[in-house]
Parts: sequence; C-alpha cells; structure tokens
Amino acid sequence: MNKKERRSSLAIIGQLIGLIRPLLPLMCLAVLLGVAGYLCAAFLTILSGRALFHTLLEMMGISLATKGGLVLSFGRLCFVLIFLAVMRGGLHYGEQYCNHFIAFKLLAIIRHKVFAALRRLCPAKLEGRDKGNLIAVLTSDIELLEVFYAHTISPVAIAVITSGIMVIYIGSNSVAAGFLALAGYLTVGVLIPLAVGKKGGQTGLQVRNDFGDLNSFILDSLRGLDETIQYKGGEKRLEEMTLRSNKLGKKQKELNRLESAQRSVTNLVILLFSFGMLLLMLHFYGKGGVDYRQVITAVVAMMGSFGPVTALSNLSNNLNQTLASAERVLSLMEEAPKVEEVSGEEPAHFGRVSVNQADFAYEEEAILENCSLFVPQGKILGIHGPSGCGKSTLLKLLMRFWDTDSGSITIGGRNVREINTEDLRDMESYVTQETYLFHNSIAENIAVGKPGTSREEIMEAAKRASIHEFIMSLPDGYDTKVGELGDTLSGGERQRIGIARAFLHDAPFLLLDEPTSNLDALNEGVVLKALKETCGEKTVVLVSHRDSTMNIADQVYEMEKIRVS
Repeated sequence: MNKKERRSSLAIIGQLIGLIRPLLPLMCLAVLLGVAGYLCAAFLTILSGRALFHTLLEMMGISLATKGGLVLSFGRLCFVLIFLAVMRGGLHYGEQYCNHFIAFKLLAIIRHKVFAALRRLCPAKLEGRDKGNLIAVLTSDIELLEVFYAHTISPVAIAVITSGIMVIYIGSNSVAAGFLALAGYLTVGVLIPLAVGKKGGQTGLQVRNDFGDLNSFILDSLRGLDETIQYKGGEKRLEEMTLRSNKLGKKQKELNRLESAQRSVTNLVILLFSFGMLLLMLHFYGKGGVDYRQVITAVVAMMGSFGPVTALSNLSNNLNQTLASAERVLSLMEEAPKVEEVSGEEPAHFGRVSVNQADFAYEEEAILENCSLFVPQGKILGIHGPSGCGKSTLLKLLMRFWDTDSGSITIGGRNVREINTEDLRDMESYVTQETYLFHNSIAENIAVGKPGTSREEIMEAAKRASIHEFIMSLPDGYDTKVGELGDTLSGGERQRIGIARAFLHDAPFLLLDEPTSNLDALNEGVVLKALKETCGEKTVVLVSHRDSTMNIADQVYEMEKIRVS
C-alpha cells in the first residue's frame, strides 16, 4: 500500500460510520437493546445488594431509619430478579444479532466497493503491485472491520447512554456521588483508551503492513518453489521467512503488552473509584446526609455499572489494528487510477493506427523515447527487438493500459484518450506473453474472449489457434479442467489457448505479444501459419525477439534498447 502518512483515527472512524447510513435504523435498535440489557444487569446487582444487606440487618436485629425506598417481599424480589436476568440474556442476544447482521452486511458492501476500486485501477495500477499485500487487504484487513461494526459503534453509544442514566440515578442519591461516577466512567471509557490508542496506533499499522509483506513473501516463495529447490535456496528463504515472522511477532508482543497493561490499569481504576464511592457515601452517612439504602445503592450501582465502559476500554488495542486495516482498505478504495476510463464520447470505429512521438516511463525509468510508427491496415506489422526495449509496453499503450507521457496514439484518426474505453476494448484483441488460465474447463477459459458464446464457436477458434486436436485428445475434451493457474498444461498449450481467445473475440485489431515464445520450432511454424492464413483482413501487431517469428510480417519495425533505469 502507499506509504503516505496515516490519516487521523477520527477521520477513519468518520468514514467507516458513513457507510452505516442504509442500516441506521437497525443500529439504533441494537443500541436500544444494549442499553436496556446493561440496565437490567445493573439493577439486578443493585436490587440483590440492597436485599442482601437489608436481610443481614434484620437477622442482626438492627433497624435503621431510612429516607424511603421500596423493600420487596422475598417472593416478589425473586420474581423481579429472575425477570431481569432473563431480560438481560434476551436483550443481549438481540443486540449481538443486530450488530453482527450489520457488520457482515457492511463487510459485503465494503468488499463490493474494494473490488469496484480494483476494476477501476486495473490494469496499470495493479501491474507490479505487491500481490500478497493486496490479498491481505482483501481478506484479513476487511475481516478485521467486523470488530468495528459489531463491537465498537453500538458499544460506544451504549456506554454513553447507559453511563448517563447511571450518573443521574447515582446522583439522585447524592450529587457528589453522581459527579464521582461521571469521573470514573470518563476515566475508564475515554482517558485510558485514548492514552493506549495514541501509544499503540502506529504499531498497529506496522503490524498490518508487516503482515501483508509476509503474505507477499510466502506467496512469492510458493510460486518459485521449483527454482528454490533446484538451486538450493531453501535455507535462505527459510531464514528470511523466520526473520520476517520474528519481526512481526515482536510488534504483536508490543501490542499484547499494551493490552495487558491497559487491562491492569482499568481494573485498578475501577477498584479505586468503587472504594472512593464507598468512602464518600460513608462520609455523607456519618453526617446524616444519606441513609444506609442510599449508601448501598450508590456503591453497588457504581461497582456494577462499569460493564459498558469496560467493554469500551478493552476495544482500544483491537481498535488499533482495526483502524490500521481500515486505513489500508480506505486507501485502496480512494486510490486514483493512472488511466481514467472514457465514456459518453461518440462511438468509434477501427481505422488507421499510428504512434506519434510517444514517450513513456515507469515513474523514473524511461522505456520509450520519441517512438513513432504507422500500422498498415489489414497487414501484419512485426515489432522486433531485444528484451527490455519496450515492445510489450508499446502494446499496452495501444490497449491504453497506460497513457503516454507525451506524444499521442491514434486509431481511426482519434486519440485513444478520446475513445470510449468499451469501444477501444471491442476493437482490440490482446494476447500476452503469459496467458492466464482460470481454474476452470478449457472451453470456459477460451470463452473468456466472448462470454455467452456457443461450443461450436469455441471449437472453431481453437482450430484456428491449432489447439483443437490436442484438446480433443484429452479424456474430457473441452470440459477438461486446466488446474490452478493452468498448471496441468504446458506453456505452449496455455499460449495457444490465449490465441484462441483472441480469435474468438474477433476484433479487427490483433495485438500479439511474443505469441510463440513458449513453443518449439515445429509448433511455432504451425501457429504462425495459422495466424497468417486466418487473420484475413485484420490488422495485426506481432511483437517478438525471434527472427523466425518475423517471417510472416508484411513489415518489420526494429526497436532499439533505450531503457534507462
């Protein structure tokens, strides 16, 4: 992900809360149920404490004057306590159900937005992106947002409302006691989480970034496993993996230490405020300002009402990583594409293609300088040159995966920047050096070139790509599964499936990037012959570093290696 400075926690929270609007009524219901549940729990403790103390006094034969208060019979008290306990369980279940429904619904919405962002960023911004880090964003980072939506928003509202009610209730026994309760709730629910959050916020972001980096390293190691075994690089990869794991573990331990310290401080503060409430009410009792029931009510209410703010306090460490994950997700969603898609322009039709004094660089790395060429319509233009001279980049500029830094590319006399992206894709077929195959059947992989096509059209495209006979020799023919990343097929077979896709797409402008690089001489000749015979009136740009591939070209454009790093 980009390394820009992280936005403030409040800004992240504000953006996450903004996504809740469609589910706001359900969130309000969750808060209402949560407040009612905590009040049931608090008054369950208060009534039990008062009844127990009153019973003890009666057993001791002590009768103390009171300023009023309801004393229930044993039977009624049992009924009330059972009712409050059952209500507490039901209300808590309802609150959790609402919160998790909201959370998982919003996670689905966020995933949709993230994948929409990826479609918008493709392919320029994603080519060369750290794939493992991206996978971490799409999986674990989004999953961590469940903590925010299910265990943060409503608990904050519940803590504020419940604490406010308890401050008023405790204050009805003594104003000073009410202020002391307010100070306790603010300390546990606000001051401690803010202090811990400030200390651990940057560490949380580092943990998420290091986790993404470790994912990337593991993914890279798995893909290069054959080479690692062949060249005995296993120990070195293992050492690097151990080093990265230990680095991540140290930061995780730092967060765990913060969490343990916070819980200890929180428990200590709760005990201090509870003891302080006892001393304060005993002081007023000694002066005759309150009776024993008010003393018991205030003290027990104080001790039994820290639940909402304690839950809030315990969130701060988890919230550090949650907000760090949110920062990574939001950054991806807000990332601006390097190439903006075009729509709303006049429909375009294929015509003369030309590149006019084009310059292009990947950031500071110059690839093309003052490149100009004309693609003859209905002919095969070969682009020949050594590796790294910018041949593939030129095709990607023709596809408008990137825009030129200067100069222009025109099709049918119109700058590609002014052609509707959908029209541009319809008039071009592109075969890359490495054909990507989905974990699906051969037929469905070829059909990527024209969704909804018939089996007959798929077979015809395969014949033109000289892959039909091979497919028919397989046990399941066109229904044969190609395996993950097409690993059950050879490089040449994958390449010919890519060519079949392009033929099925049937665009007037065909771009071929090293289409025979994975083929032996015999198969190369077969494929090139098929290309020459079946392209018909299509305009073809054929890129290769092989001299033999250029034999079918009507014209050849030589590129020199000018790449500067």
